[in-house]
Amino acid sequence: MKAAIKGKITDEMRAVARAEAESPHALRERLAEGTVVIARNSQHKNVHPVGIGLGLKTKVNANIGTSPDLCDIDLEVKKAMIAIKYGADTVMDLSTGGNLDEVRRRILQAVNVPIGTVPIYQTAVEVAKKKGSIMHMTEDDIFSTIEKHARDGVDFMTLHCGVTQQIVERLSSHPRLMGIVSRGGTFLASWILRHKEENPLYKNFDYLLEIAAEYDFTLSLGDGLRPGSIFDSTDWPQLQELATLGKLVERARAADVQAIVEGPGHLPLNDIEANVRLEKRICKGAPFYVLGPIVTEIAPGYDHIVGAIGGALAGLSGADFLCTSGFPIWKMSKRA
Repeated sequence: MKAAIKGKITDEMRAVARAEAESPHALRERLAEGTVVIARNSQHKNVHPVGIGLGLKTKVNANIGTSPDLCDIDLEVKKAMIAIKYGADTVMDLSTGGNLDEVRRRILQAVNVPIGTVPIYQTAVEVAKKKGSIMHMTEDDIFSTIEKHARDGVDFMTLHCGVTQQIVERLSSHPRLMGIVSRGGTFLASWILRHKEENPLYKNFDYLLEIAAEYDFTLSLGDGLRPGSIFDSTDWPQLQELATLGKLVERARAADVQAIVEGPGHLPLNDIEANVRLEKRICKGAPFYVLGPIVTEIAPGYDHIVGAIGGALAGLSGADFLCTSGFPIWKMSKRA
């Protein structure tokens, strides 16, 4: 972003411009203003840069990752390769089982697309093992994990910086139907209520920007308060978090740090376009990374179909980046 602001066209900009059939100069202008990002950590050497944002093709991310019940690194690498073969532009490692450092590093070495992570998952898993509860995690625990992921070459990280103490306390006294369904959002909200302190990611946002600037990874500002039901769609906690993220986007741009914004969640069909428009306005055109959206509550086991419907509508409305869950490997192979 700093190079774009200075008027310099980098090799990454040229590569993205070729892939998108775009003018490098037009792309540079959008990078400078923050309406486009190029996801690439300076430590990730074998990655093909991907552009996300205004005027570019809608990108698709595939989620993979181990769990305590199934931890097979070779399987996760195979899932990543199949996802890329069939069109995924990026891959997120959401692992919570096994040696999390080894899983992440193997995936980073195996694929040539940008890799994303959610560092709070690893923090929570390791703190629970060492200290007995995630409630015992410290600011140092959180930021040391983020820096470890940055050093390894992670290109974009989901960080729930907008889950503030004010919103969480208000939500605890005015509950919604489905509460908080984001795993990272739940970890942080529980920690905030237990310690009666501000979210470390929000309180120390300037320090987070320093780390991001050093390694040139993209902030994916997570929607920890996204609606987990269409009946909570576009409610006060969701919109308050979005307003907070809009302010953080401006702070990130002032520090020459690339940022995208994650969005809901569960939305009825008629709310999708309005939500995309809201994000674009409140977050000053920052690229929008939508999780789904899931458009009905009556399709358990078929979220991939429901999410495809919501994702198609979101893309049509201007969303830049679609998040999909990884299928079990046998299903992917059978489809192939």
